[in-house]
Amino acid sequence: MNFEFQKKGPITGVFKLTGSLIGETDGMPLTEAFNEQMEDGYLHFILDLSELKHVNSSGLGVFITLLTKSRKKDGDVVIVNPSANIRSLLLMTKLNSIFHIYNSVEEAM
Repeated sequence: MNFEFQKKGPITGVFKLTGSLIGETDGMPLTEAFNEQMEDGYLHFILDLSELKHVNSSGLGVFITLLTKSRKKDGDVVIVNPSANIRSLLLMTKLNSIFHIYNSVEEAM
């Protein structure tokens, strides 16, 4: 999996994920980058999944870790534009009740 970070405001940023998030080793660089952005003062994050092809339970665990870290500092993590398969997985695992899901970054802002 690859990702890029884009600043959207003084405390808001977007992580755009591409490829597959199917293991803890895929998620470690993302978690480290997330921690660095939090140290720089970012609290609100948008996970743009428009180019993420696959995610498994380990990948979902990464999302939950990011959400927990952010909420502990009064921030939040939202999900944008998941594929039909990922949206279905979020629904089956009931994570759609924990994460706010939007159709675009603009809508999430």
